[in-house]
Formats: sequence, structure tokens, C-alpha cells
Amino acid sequence: MISPDDIRAAFARVAPHIRRTPILDLEAGAFGIPSPLQLKFEFMQHAGSFKPRGAFNNLLSRPVPTAGVAAASGGNHGIAVAHAARALGHKARIFVPVISSPAKIAAIRARGADLDIGGERYADALAACERYVMETGALSVHAFDAWETIAGQGTLGLEWEEQAGGALDTVLVATGGGGLISGIAAWFARRVKVVSVEPEGSQCLKAALAAGGPVDVGVESVAADSLGARNCGPRVYEVASRYVAEALTVPDSTIVEAQKRAWADLRVALEPGGATALAALISGGYRPAQGERVGVLMCGANVGLATIEG
Repeated sequence: MISPDDIRAAFARVAPHIRRTPILDLEAGAFGIPSPLQLKFEFMQHAGSFKPRGAFNNLLSRPVPTAGVAAASGGNHGIAVAHAARALGHKARIFVPVISSPAKIAAIRARGADLDIGGERYADALAACERYVMETGALSVHAFDAWETIAGQGTLGLEWEEQAGGALDTVLVATGGGGLISGIAAWFARRVKVVSVEPEGSQCLKAALAAGGPVDVGVESVAADSLGARNCGPRVYEVASRYVAEALTVPDSTIVEAQKRAWADLRVALEPGGATALAALISGGYRPAQGERVGVLMCGANVGLATIEG
């Protein structure tokens, strides 16, 4: 189990390599929500998402062999591992499925990693990555179900709490494989209510919580390249089952609407996964109580503007 001390240690490790991303406080009425909101702009992180936190914590807390590092990803984790590997002087090979967006594929290549594109979904890329690791001895950097990844992502919760100064009752967090939400939830440890938001067509955490353990689910969503894990895994489940207060789902149509609203109202370009937490408010899937202080994590922006404006 990840402890707050583990997350503090991870933060000390990764702090020289990550950005302290800003927050924005909005008065009641923003996006049609009657409560004030606090937005955490984690999409401004290096590599366009929260993922460098976990990537750097892996590479700084584990020995990296001469074969380098390898990772399977829908896109964002791969960009982050490529970024961290280049910054620390390691070779990287990234495996992504064919559904990964052109913007994310280009970003991985721009960071100098070797790229392997194949398979329909993240699970296919993971299988190819595992074969490569067995053959070469490269260090495998799991996108979500690894303690080093979870602790690294938990640094976002630590940072956010410092910035908010105790002014949050609830945070809404988009969930794919669950490394991000389990890290944040482990940090807050129920001092703040942590709510998971998944696409209706890709809900491995909600299914695991209902089943009493990790289970395989289908993956069909506009956000599948970032929130498209088939199974959350035992470590994520262990943390989330203890600390995540609620698991919601939202339809793809609302995710797309949240993207458009973020662009229209804030001139913020979010990928579908990065807009999913906001979609819970816009859809009415999460309704804040009177006086509830709600934070919304905007976690990824690796997207082409044409997909939002079109």
C-alpha cells in the first residue's frame, strides 16, 4: 500500500524534473455549475499530461539497465517515458496501439524514442512490450499498476493540496487504468473526497469496485487512447477500493461537449481524457452539494485543435 510518506519521497525525487502546474479558481456559474470550482491545469505539465510524474519516479527509483526502458501506452504515458528517458540519458522503446492519435505518436517520435505501433487496444501494446522486455532485459515502466507509478502520480495530489490551502472538499479525476486516481486518493486518504470519472464505454475501475476485484472490461470510447485500460490491476484496486469515494461514468457525447466548452470558455484545448472529469459536472453526473468546494483535474492536452473545433 502506498503511504503519504512514499508520495513525499516521490515528490522530492521528481520535483526538479516536473512543472508545478497552476490552478484556476472560478466563481459560481462557470460552465453552468452553481458552485465555485477550482481547476487544476495539469495539462500544462511537460509532455502535455500528468504522466511525467510517474515516469520520472520510476526511472529515478529503479536501476535502468543498458537496454534502456520500455513502456506500453495509449499515447500519453509513452510521451512521458520518452521525455523522462531522454532527460536522464536512457534509451526508450514505446509500444502503442493503432488507435493512438497522430498527435501523440508524433510527440513520442519527437522525443527520440523507438516506436512500435500495433494491435487494436492498449492491452495489445502491453503484450508486445512484455515480450520485448523478456527478450532484452529493458526496464518495464507500467502505465498505472506499479507502486512507483502510483506514488509518482500521487505527487499531483500533494502539490494540489499545497496550492489549495485546504479549500477543497471534493476532487473529480478522470480514470483510465487508475494510476492517477489511486495516487491522488492515497495522498488525500479520505481527507478530501476523491471521485473517479470514466467513459461509459471504458470503465475498468468502476467494474472492479463492483466486482470486488479487478476484472476485464470492453474498451470503446472517444477517450480510449488515454482512458482505455481493459483491467485496472491489483495494486490500483487495492488503493482505490480503500480511498476512492465514488466511481461515475459519463457518455462520450458529454466528453466531447466538455472539450468544446473548455475551448469556448477558457481557450483550453483538452484531449477527450483530459476533459472527462469536467464532463461529470456538465452532464449532471456529479452534482455538488450547497457550499461544496469542488476541484476538477484537467489532466491532458495532447490533441489537435481540428478535433475540437470541427
